[in-house]
Amino acid sequence: MKSTKNKKPDRFLFGLILTLITGGFVIFSSAALGQVGRTSASFSIVALKQLLILLGGFVIMVIVSNIPYKKWRKYSPYLFGLALILTCLVFVPKLGFGTGGAKRWLDLRFTTFQPSEFLKFGLIVFLSAWLATRKEKIKDLKEGLLPFLIFLGMVCFILIKQPDTGTLMVTTIAALGLFVIAGGKWSHLMIILLIGILMIGVLALFRPYVKERLITYINPRHDLQDSSWQINQSLIAIGSGGIIGRGFGQSIQKFNFLPEPIGDSIFAVAGEEFGFVGTLIIVILFLTFALWSLKIINQIKDPFGRLLGAGMVFIITAQSFINIGAMIGIIPLTGVPLVFISHGGTALFFALIEVGIILNISKEIKN
Repeated sequence: MKSTKNKKPDRFLFGLILTLITGGFVIFSSAALGQVGRTSASFSIVALKQLLILLGGFVIMVIVSNIPYKKWRKYSPYLFGLALILTCLVFVPKLGFGTGGAKRWLDLRFTTFQPSEFLKFGLIVFLSAWLATRKEKIKDLKEGLLPFLIFLGMVCFILIKQPDTGTLMVTTIAALGLFVIAGGKWSHLMIILLIGILMIGVLALFRPYVKERLITYINPRHDLQDSSWQINQSLIAIGSGGIIGRGFGQSIQKFNFLPEPIGDSIFAVAGEEFGFVGTLIIVILFLTFALWSLKIINQIKDPFGRLLGAGMVFIITAQSFINIGAMIGIIPLTGVPLVFISHGGTALFFALIEVGIILNISKEIKN
């Protein structure tokens, strides 16, 4: 038997990730022109910063891909506990900060850190380890559903408090995916979904921004100068791209029209410049990533490895398609970045860590 370190990760998956990262940087470099056009920032500085984040993240991905995935099981409770503590620190004055009434970042003086990304990751690693020990107990109300709801509920409470509805959606989808894979009862899943719908209704009553997003989703023409501005500018950008797009660097909407062209609006920039063909390729790449990764993970006999790998796939895929869905108006706006393509930072680093774990799992079925 070769050691895991001497085995190679799945080549197709590795190539697919490189394609997404490289193509993402190309799209980002064009979108960055729109960002610097409305600020005093230098294009070279913005592009160089993203490139350095990508290179640093790539190194981390390679390192993680050489860490046996089973080690994550041992440290899963500590990761989850630390993630909970760090995320709660955003509410500490002078340490946590945010914009628009939302506190989501920690000021580390030399850089900023978004702990909710760590919390999302930590919860999924912890749930993978916990669910791997449940077996048939996961079908039990007392030993399966209730503990699961407690773990997920703690995370939901903190994310709602910030508030960070985008990360909340991604985390919940990934957690529910693990619950189903682990053998959770469909009737219990329906209970969780019902609780979720009730929570959305309560939030809409007490959080005006949630209500506005729901109204905007139902009626995109509502309040065109404010709450509906982003979705309408996004649809204009994507629609004006036609079949093959205006061409690289030729987006008009990224200048003064699309909010955050290097952030959650970057898919709209891609749609305007590369058209239906370009956006279809992006969707196909993410779908291929998800299906190929799940094909690999399905070959792992270890319950923890199967759950951990699936959880990482669910995080990346859910976030990507939530972003895309929001930009084309099929789901409400959430403000999550497009994985591998949007402006880097904490989200990009954790996405590459998650990919590194999947690559390590792929080594288990190689050779």
